[in-house]
Amino acid sequence: MTSSGTSQRALGVALAALVAVGGAAGCSSSSDGTAGAAGGTYTIWDPYPQFDGSSDWVKLLTKCGTDAGVTVTRTGYDTTDLTNKALLAAQQGNSPDVLIVDNPVVSTLAEAGVLSATEETKLDTSAMEPNLLGAGQIDGKTYGVPIGANTLALYYNKKVLDAAGVDPASITDWAALNAALTKVAAAGKKGITFSAIGTEEGSFQFLPWFWGSGAQLTALDSPQGVAAVSLWTDWLKQGHAPNSVINNTQTTSWQEFASGDYAFAENGTWQLANAKKLGFEYGIIAIPARDGGTAPAPTGGEFVTLPVQKKTDRYAASQKIVNCLTSNDNLLATDTTLSYIAPTAVVQTTQVAQNPELKVWVDAVKAAKGRTGDNLGTKYPKISEQLWKAVQAALSGSKTPQAAMTEAQSAAK
Repeated sequence: MTSSGTSQRALGVALAALVAVGGAAGCSSSSDGTAGAAGGTYTIWDPYPQFDGSSDWVKLLTKCGTDAGVTVTRTGYDTTDLTNKALLAAQQGNSPDVLIVDNPVVSTLAEAGVLSATEETKLDTSAMEPNLLGAGQIDGKTYGVPIGANTLALYYNKKVLDAAGVDPASITDWAALNAALTKVAAAGKKGITFSAIGTEEGSFQFLPWFWGSGAQLTALDSPQGVAAVSLWTDWLKQGHAPNSVINNTQTTSWQEFASGDYAFAENGTWQLANAKKLGFEYGIIAIPARDGGTAPAPTGGEFVTLPVQKKTDRYAASQKIVNCLTSNDNLLATDTTLSYIAPTAVVQTTQVAQNPELKVWVDAVKAAKGRTGDNLGTKYPKISEQLWKAVQAALSGSKTPQAAMTEAQSAAK
C-alpha cells in the first residue's frame, strides 16, 4: 500500500488503540487474493462468520465475482477480529479487495488511511439514503456504501397495555409515554425495560432519548442532554423501569420483556424473529422524541468498502462486485437474510409491501443517525464512553443527572 508518513502513523495509532482494547489479532495473509492482476482472484472479508459456503450470502458473493469476471475468495470474521485484521493487513500492504465492516468502524479505518474514497474508486452512492450514508462520510469524503441498516424501536405487550387502558398509537412524545407508564403501574404491571450497561450497547440504547431531546454529542451537558438522563433516572425512581437495566444487555432486557410482565421494551430489528416466538400479542411503535415525532435512533449495519490497493487498476473489478452486492435485487434478498432495512428508498418500499410489519422499522431507519456522523469520526468512541459512564452514575444514584453530564462533557473534551 502506498501511503504518506502521516497515514502510516495514523494507522499505527489506530492499531495500537485496538490492541489495547481487545488484544492483537493474529495476522492473516491474503497476498494470494490481492497480488494478481485484474481478472484474477479477489479477496472479500466480511463480519458474517455464521454463513458458510452453502449460504445464499456466500453464493451471492461468488456470483458477483463471476459477473465481474473474477474469482472471489471470501472469509468471515467476528466484528472485532475483522477490524484488527484489516488494520494489520493495511500495515503490511496486504488488504482485501472488498471489506465489509460495522458502520462505526468506517471512520477509524478511513482516518488510518486504510480505505479508498468513493471519488477515487468511482462507487455510485446516489441511490443511498443520505442519513445512512452519513456514517461513512468524513471531511466531505465518502468511504463505501451501506449494505443495510437496523435500529431501535419500542416493542409493546398488547395485553398489558389493554389492561391499563393505554392506546399505543397515542404515545407520540415523552409526556404521553410517561402517562402510559403511570397507567401500567396503576394496573399492577411493570413499565419499560432497556439496556443501560456500561458499554457501547448502553450508549446505543440511550442515544434515541438523547438525540430525541434535541441534544448534540458535542454538548453532553446541555439542558436537553440532562433532560434525557433525568427521564431514565426518574423511571427507576418511580419504579417504571427495573434496577436491572444498569447491567442489562439488549439480550437480557429482551428476556425480561419476554416474561410477559413488561409493557414496553426498547430493542432492535434483530429481535423480530424472537418476537414471533413470544407467548403474547405484541406490537411495535417508534421511540418518541421529547416534543413529538420519531426520535433519531442510531443506525446499526455494515458498509461495503474498498481498501487502498497498490495496484489501482484492481478498483474497477472491485467496484463491479460492490455494485452487484448493493443492487436493488440483491439488497432485498441480503437485507431479508440479515434482518436489515435496505439503504435505498426503492427497496424499503418493496420490503414494506412484502411485510407490512416492517413499516415502523423503515420509518425508524429514515429518522436514524450514524453515531460517527456530524463529522465526529473517531471522536465518537471517547464521547460514547463518557456518555455511558454518566448514565450509569445517574442511574445508580452516585451523581445527579446534571453533575454526571457536566463531568462527562469535561472528560470528553
